[in-house]
Amino acid sequence: MGIKSLLSLAFAKQVVTSNSKWEKNAVKVQNTLLLSLVKRAKNTKFGKDHHFSEISSYCDWKKNIPVRDYEGLKNYIQEIIDGKKNVLWPGRPIYFCKTSGTTSGTKYIPISKNSMPHHITAARDAILSYIAETKNTPIVNGKMIFLQGSPELSKTGNILTGRLSGIVAHHTPSYLKKNQLPSYETNCINDWENKVDAIIEETLNENMSLISGIPPWVQMYFEKLQGRTGKLIKDIFPKFDLFIYGGVNYEPYRQTFEKLIGKKVDGIELYPASEGFIAYQDSQTEKGMLLCVNHGIFYEFIPSEEFFNKSPTRISLADVEIGVNYVVILNTDAGLWGYNIGDTIKFVSINPYRIVVSGRIKHFTSAFGEHVIAEEVEKSLQETIAKIPAQINEFHVAPQVKPVSGLPYHQWLVEFEKEPENMADFSELIDNTLQKHNTYYKDLISGGILKPLLITKINKNGFRDYMKSIGKLGGQNKVPRLANDRKIADKLNLF
Repeated sequence: MGIKSLLSLAFAKQVVTSNSKWEKNAVKVQNTLLLSLVKRAKNTKFGKDHHFSEISSYCDWKKNIPVRDYEGLKNYIQEIIDGKKNVLWPGRPIYFCKTSGTTSGTKYIPISKNSMPHHITAARDAILSYIAETKNTPIVNGKMIFLQGSPELSKTGNILTGRLSGIVAHHTPSYLKKNQLPSYETNCINDWENKVDAIIEETLNENMSLISGIPPWVQMYFEKLQGRTGKLIKDIFPKFDLFIYGGVNYEPYRQTFEKLIGKKVDGIELYPASEGFIAYQDSQTEKGMLLCVNHGIFYEFIPSEEFFNKSPTRISLADVEIGVNYVVILNTDAGLWGYNIGDTIKFVSINPYRIVVSGRIKHFTSAFGEHVIAEEVEKSLQETIAKIPAQINEFHVAPQVKPVSGLPYHQWLVEFEKEPENMADFSELIDNTLQKHNTYYKDLISGGILKPLLITKINKNGFRDYMKSIGKLGGQNKVPRLANDRKIADKLNLF
């Protein structure tokens, strides 16, 4: 074991020991954090508008701060863009994270001097937790690749603006920079296909030990590598031992990745968001990701089944239960208050608090009142593939409300890597399994309101071609797995 490996293991153990203090006292840490956030922001425009000076408990908080999405904060954001200080958080943000919105168009999410370090610390601690647990220190000696958006930044209201991964690239710790690929110049290439080609040129002959990125785009990188060399990834990069991912559920990609790689590699799941770093996988043996309770975010939770009610239940970490599907609400040290990021999560353990991402509150299929969510769809797919083998690259589910003939149905648009031997049996089993997981869907089928789902095969690379056609190929962009309309489905049908 070299000096670098020895030092990384010692540092990893130190960090894990330190983090255990807030892991074991998560509720207390969260309660203290809320009051700290209130105190620090009480003299901002938002703080004055919402009587922060009168808040001394979580009950007070709920009375004064409504739950809202970007539209609800848009006017405050505009004031920041216009040059005002002390609007949502003391001073001005150091960055705007630029993301795509649906109703809002482009969204500008503030990142403050206080919040920025949390993004770096959480990602670092995820790797250190892995090293402390597995003792796999050789990964620090090899090259590391982070497939990310361009680090080039523009300005909005004189505030540096870019994609989250591009912003984070400017804060890579110095001890990683020597081992990190691709080069800055390559990272700045905007066309994703050209960028991947350039990354291949830079990495093909390197000792890659760690690869990170959103699964569909890493898959594209692996496929191009294989097409170039005719070799499995394990033979191209013999030292490749760790895959770090986030952004989408990895399970639908797992089989394809293992086939491309040629062996199983360890994985670390991350849950970063433009609004803050929410959770990371801290164990190779325990299910779920550790909730980052000491990283500048006070969390609230609303049961997803109540979310659209007039007065839904709204709770803090102290009252969460295992197995309940919650919409996660953020309050951050960048000035996001009562902020709904649109994600749904479930707790799989309490003390420590570990979660899994179950889907998006707006990404569901419920044209007939069934409210099928991503977790149900992905679970049905996994269970079906376990019985009828198939490999799927990507899929999208949408309602077909007005078919040319017959009853309405759910259309599954699927890009197969390897088709099942019997598509009819495969389709039937998915449908039956989905009925098992969603009783509303079952009732609609048995009641003759819907007919069983229909699978439409999408050509190889069809999803990529679709994303390219709308100018969103690569980076942090991904196709929603579910929709309640046919905006995406009708376009995908062309591929």
